Amino acid sequence: MKKQRTPKSTRKPPETLAERGAIDDWINRVMPDLHPLVKRIDELIRRAVPELQYAIKWGKVYYGVPERGWIIELVAYDVSVNIVFLAGAEFPGSQPPLGTGERSRYIKLRTLEEVNQPQVFTWIQQAGETRGWM
Repeated sequence: MKKQRTPKSTRKPPETLAERGAIDDWINRVMPDLHPLVKRIDELIRRAVPELQYAIKWGKVYYGVPERGWIIELVAYDVSVNIVFLAGAEFPGSQPPLGTGERSRYIKLRTLEEVNQPQVFTWIQQAGETRGWM
């Protein structure tokens, strides 16, 4: 039997961190091979989106913007890093290819070359302009 997923309405958004230090600690703890990817993704997000807020919940890093909510979820696995755009289904034009949820879409990255593709930065910028998870 297929397990029922908890409706999003019952899931609470993460609490904003007072400082960024916990994010840097999280980045330093990811798998060594993924460390350069995660650092680069974090740099791109900080460059593209002003006034960021940060959180960690469920072992994932969240990036948010005041008044727009949480816009990006960053997840590091053993061999890849996922960037979840929490409103990616609403991006104009090309949307991140993975995910079937009502609003979120994601990309799975395994190399720095993939991280540095211009489309990745464009999606990060669009995330900063779109209402996220409140």
